[in-house]
Amino acid sequence: MRRILIAVVLTALSTFTYASTFKLSSSEIKANHMIPQRFEFNGFGCSGENKSPELKWSGAPKGTRSFAVTVYDPDAPTGSGWWHWVVFDIPANVHELAANAGALNSTTLPKGAVQGRTDYGVAAFGGTCPPKGDKPHRYIFTVYALKTDKLDVPDGATAALTGYMIHGNMLGKASFTAKYGRAK
Repeated sequence: MRRILIAVVLTALSTFTYASTFKLSSSEIKANHMIPQRFEFNGFGCSGENKSPELKWSGAPKGTRSFAVTVYDPDAPTGSGWWHWVVFDIPANVHELAANAGALNSTTLPKGAVQGRTDYGVAAFGGTCPPKGDKPHRYIFTVYALKTDKLDVPDGATAALTGYMIHGNMLGKASFTAKYGRAK
């Protein structure tokens, strides 16, 4: 019994240690900093360039077969937050997304990757656009390591359904948060 308990503890510790090496970063958006204005949406009263940032990750858990990336604003005044970007079926040998890979009908996404529908109603990156005068909103950038090559989601699936499938197939995740606000 003691050996089993020690084995369980050591396995948990090694998994935790390995999982802590899974990292996500961007050379364009720094964790815990303000997001540059060029990443703002162009519409709904916002006038940014609406371009997705470059993202890189490393240290994925063993057994990773694909990745998914999301950008989520939990502070949006909707009662359920706001999904700004959903990308899935990113091959396991890919460890970055190029700047502006989230363009509508992108030609720079990795082969096989799919953009899901965001809360803007399109399958593309939708930039920051909090209401004027709100305190800066948090934007959570997350990469998920998945145990499947492909997510089983129908065309046009909501971000919530895609998120459900991501979480059901997740081996690990890495995130960073940055903020953005607009003056009144």
